[in-house]
Order: sequence, then structure tokens, then C-alpha cells
Amino acid sequence: MLRGVLGKTFRLVGYTIQYGCIAHCAFEYVGGVVMCSGPSMEPTIQNSDIVFAENLSRHFYGIQRGDIVIAKSPSDPKSNICKRVIRLEGDKILTNSPSDFFKSRSYVPMGHVWLEGDNLQNSTDSRYYGPIPYGLIRGRIFFKIWPLSDFGFLRDSPNGHRFSDD
Repeated sequence: MLRGVLGKTFRLVGYTIQYGCIAHCAFEYVGGVVMCSGPSMEPTIQNSDIVFAENLSRHFYGIQRGDIVIAKSPSDPKSNICKRVIRLEGDKILTNSPSDFFKSRSYVPMGHVWLEGDNLQNSTDSRYYGPIPYGLIRGRIFFKIWPLSDFGFLRDSPNGHRFSDD
């Protein structure tokens, strides 16, 4: 009897570990559901919208200008940020000082991207903390799940002009 109980217990533990590994791989490499908070991506993504983020793009360097990504915050590694890719490595960027008086030109370093929120007046992004290392990108958002009235693929940026070369 003890052998039967131990056998069932070990089988249960084995299945739990197997399914846990499968779930980890699915969420790490395939994607998952994410709730976005904050006003920085309005009007494209509103506070508390639920979206689907796929993670395959970041593993295969499939991130492009205009993609919305989830990344680890450079200022707080325990939190994630949701921003749009404006520039890729090697692209020229025109940055403003907080007073908007001085402008400078520079280039996005290799292995980095330049991220900005769609709501430029209310977004802490690369204009604040600089280019983001590609390794901080967790996934690419492309589909809105909730609210149901906005169900579907995400729309283009209201700041589309920001993608053109300066």
C-alpha cells in the first residue's frame, strides 16, 4: 500500500514538473496575455486594456519600427513598460532637452532600440532614460483582447511621422 501511494505521489510530482516546464516554455517563447496600465500609450492602448504579447519576435530579431513592445523598465527592473519602437540600432535620433530649447542628434547604439509612448505629453520613455538594450524587450504586442469593443489588431501610431528619418 505504501508503495502504491508513493508511486502515485511521484507520478503526480513528475506530471506537475512536466506541465510546469511546458507552461514556462509557452509563456517565455510563445507569448501570453498582458494587462497594460498607465496613460503613455493612449489612444492606442488605454489604461487596463488587455492585450496579447507574442515573444517569438524578440528571439528572432523580428522587432520593427512601429511595433508596440513590452520591456523591462530600465529605471525599475521589477516592472514592465509598454511602448512603441521608434528607432532601431544605428538609426539617427533627434532628442530634445526638457525645456525643448536645445536639440541634439545622435544614433541608437548597436543592440538597442528607441522607445516612446503614443501619448508623448504623458510618457516616460527613451526621451527620459535613453536607448533600451534589446535584451530588455519581453515581447511584441499586436492584438487587443479587452475591451471587446476594441477587440482585434492594434491600430497604427497617431505619431506615425516619428518613424521617418529626420
